[in-house]
Amino acid sequence: MPYFAHIALGGYGVSGFDGSGARFTGVKVFSATKAKEREELGESVTRWLRSNAGVEVVERVVTQSSDNEFHCLTIVLFYREKSAA
Repeated sequence: MPYFAHIALGGYGVSGFDGSGARFTGVKVFSATKAKEREELGESVTRWLRSNAGVEVVERVVTQSSDNEFHCLTIVLFYREKSAA
């Protein structure tokens, strides 16, 4: 099963914050090492985005790492709550 982590951030002095307020308020991590899980990772991200329509992704990082046996794909989304318009 893919590994999903959710880390909420807050306060000043945390990377990603600037003087005008929070650039991001949360981080969502999607990670998979098995081939089938890696193939389905994009769908997992899409499902999460659809079920969290109140957030705005402000940055994303995609990382692939490998050794002789394992290949890991990680997608990290930095987000904040959408402002009321």
